[in-house]
Amino acid sequence: MKYTVNDNCIGCGVCAELCPDVFRLKDDGLSHVIADPKDDGTKALAEQALESCPVAAIEHGEG
Repeated sequence: MKYTVNDNCIGCGVCAELCPDVFRLKDDGLSHVIADPKDDGTKALAEQALESCPVAAIEHGEG
């Protein structure tokens, strides 16, 4: 599953804290996807990050 971060991101860091293998705050202060989740544990954390995003900035699709 591929994740993306859309323009709603406010850089709160919740996703990077919950799932640092997939999300990272970069120099622009916003979250970016750094890798697709590779295992079930990481996928579960990425889904938790998606559900926890206060501005619904994380999206996913097949890929």
